[in-house]
Amino acid sequence: MATKQTPASRQKKKKKGWLKKLILTCVALGVVGLLAGTVLFFFYAKDAPPLLASKLEDTQSSRMRDPEGNVFYEVGQKKRQPVKVSEVPDHLKEAITSIEDKRFYKHLGVDPIRIAGAALSNAKGNNLQGGSTLTQQLIKLSYYSTKSKDQNIKRKAQEAWLAMQLERRASKDLILNYYINKVYMANGYYGMGTAAKAYYGKSLKDLSIAQTALLAGMPQAPNSYNPYMYKEAAKSRRDLVLSEMKKDRRISQAEYDAAVKEPIDKDLLPLQDNSKETKIYDNYIKQVIAEVKKLTDKDIYSDGLEIYTNIEPDAQKELYDILNNDNRLLFPGDDFQAAVTVLDAHNGQVLAQIGGRKIADNIQLGTNRAVSASRDFGSTVKPITDYAPAIEYNNYSTGEMVYDGPYNYPDTSIAVNNYDNAYKGNMTIRDALIDSRNVPAIKTLEDVGLNKSKKFLKKLGIAYPEGMYYPNGISGNLTTLKMAAAYAPFANGGKYYKPQYVNKIVYPDGTEEVFSDPGREVMKASTAYMITDMLKDVITYGTGSKAQIGWLPQAGKTGTSNYAEDKKHKIKGDPDGAPDITFVGYTPNYVVAVWTGYDDYFHSISTWQQQYAMVIYQQLMSYLSQRPGVTVEDWEMPKSVVKIGRQLYHRDAVRKNKKSTYYYDYPSSSSSSWLAPSSEKESKNSSSDSSTKEESKEEENKESSDTNTPESQPDVDTGDNQTDSENQPPKNPDGEDGQKPDTGGNNQSGDNNGQGNNR
Repeated sequence: MATKQTPASRQKKKKKGWLKKLILTCVALGVVGLLAGTVLFFFYAKDAPPLLASKLEDTQSSRMRDPEGNVFYEVGQKKRQPVKVSEVPDHLKEAITSIEDKRFYKHLGVDPIRIAGAALSNAKGNNLQGGSTLTQQLIKLSYYSTKSKDQNIKRKAQEAWLAMQLERRASKDLILNYYINKVYMANGYYGMGTAAKAYYGKSLKDLSIAQTALLAGMPQAPNSYNPYMYKEAAKSRRDLVLSEMKKDRRISQAEYDAAVKEPIDKDLLPLQDNSKETKIYDNYIKQVIAEVKKLTDKDIYSDGLEIYTNIEPDAQKELYDILNNDNRLLFPGDDFQAAVTVLDAHNGQVLAQIGGRKIADNIQLGTNRAVSASRDFGSTVKPITDYAPAIEYNNYSTGEMVYDGPYNYPDTSIAVNNYDNAYKGNMTIRDALIDSRNVPAIKTLEDVGLNKSKKFLKKLGIAYPEGMYYPNGISGNLTTLKMAAAYAPFANGGKYYKPQYVNKIVYPDGTEEVFSDPGREVMKASTAYMITDMLKDVITYGTGSKAQIGWLPQAGKTGTSNYAEDKKHKIKGDPDGAPDITFVGYTPNYVVAVWTGYDDYFHSISTWQQQYAMVIYQQLMSYLSQRPGVTVEDWEMPKSVVKIGRQLYHRDAVRKNKKSTYYYDYPSSSSSSWLAPSSEKESKNSSSDSSTKEESKEEENKESSDTNTPESQPDVDTGDNQTDSENQPPKNPDGEDGQKPDTGGNNQSGDNNGQGNNR
């Protein structure tokens, strides 16, 4: 008699059938996936390079050359002393395997258990170990790029295949020995034996447990765990290795306790390989290394590259001498810092660069303030942020009038202050730039608009990702590299070139790759020339007079930042001092950007120290421009520009103007110093003083009635006559040669809400 099925039993049977199908489906998919993965693995593995002992044993140093082919630095030279298998002590093997590959002596090159454990560890947020075995790491160091972006399935498959092949051919101790000799150990040293000698003056077997643990932990991130530069990070990594050794019962609790108490710098020797020649090039070398990493997937430390750089060794040595030889310039002290970048104005090549003074003997590839120290460049930003965009987009002439008077930042109640806390009334943008007035600069920026200015700056390689504000019209946290590149278009007629350290790389197989930037037009030639003409006057008559080189056509701008009122109680030193003094200057050939100050932001630069930036520029530019083979010709006025008296105008603007009369710039001083076409507006944001308007009208009428008198005609230069030495403004009445101390500006962090009075 058949058993009658209830609805519940039928439902249960149906559920079991569904579960069985699901399991079978998963198994089938797993088998298919495994087969597909296996096929894909062998598909990639067949193209793996041959396994060669020479690749596992040797690395080739790279050489840096100047444009003439002379070697000035070798990466890894004489910093590799391989050790034999018999010279590797057990406690080093134990330390390495504890932190890098606990199952090293059990797996066959690839460790599925380790891969699964790494995946689980990553899921929990614990990144103690990755999925690669020591054997795989050795293969990667010997054959492939170590960059994260190059980690792909094909390369991982080949890496695993070669690791398994190596495990079949070599003993575990030999593989570990290859690894010990191959890894980079910071400061240019390769191999743990080399590092032991350099750092402690010992062989590997004579190291303490703590010292052994430090070396075992460094290969993961050698520069980050450099005991000379980052002591806390190095100690943390060392102690982690010791903890893993204790966990694996390689050391006792007592040995662990003693080792973690050992100071990280105990018995650490001074680095001896920082000769004067190396120190001269140190900052430049650091940037070349960084640029090679960006340009190629090669390892500069081991791939035997011939790197032709853009450095000019004589310029680099001269710059080093100016900053470090006390017989050249007597600086306030060794802690007074400077950063300088020299560019070729016509291609963006970095010819020389130093990012610090008095570099300690034990520091290699140290801080390069020329590219990493973002400090306030004060009024040096005015030409690129305010006046060049106004000329480019708003058709300003150099005689455009702006009213220097009480004024708040747009849409705020915050006053814009000049460095002297005074105002000078109506003035041209030329004179506003000469005397570094803040109010006219911000008014000009307001007329241009933040969006247009931001667009213009972006073309010059300067971005404000977090937003641009009106105080940026008189201040900006930048570097000498960025400022030199931004000013270069003024020098070359309007082209921006991305700064470059590397010109060419020749690879071991003889192939070569050339790197150059074709440049791009970022402003009209008229804009570049008009800014240059005004910045010439800054050096001749204005705040940049200490940078003068009488025989040389040059242009430039000073910059000074200041402390916010609510921060002045933190100042160390002169309470009237400044945190940053800068100067950016150029000739038709070169651009030089200089920053001076202290690493401690609140260590002020006293008034008497504020000339150093200009003097550094003056000495260096004078040297550069007098070298054999260097010819210097003044800038040629483009045909799109018309010179009328002392001022420059866009030719199209002059043609469109129906009247031929011009206002005098200095009516009481010079009959040939003209201001602007009478149809132009009188001044930007000026007061509506009726007497001023009446005087202007009377003068216009007087000039109109005298148009037939030769003496009264405007002195118009259409480009045929490039010199006008007689049509110069009178000396600025504010001090010797118009020089005033730079006593204002926004602080570095910008926390004074724009109330600074940068100059």
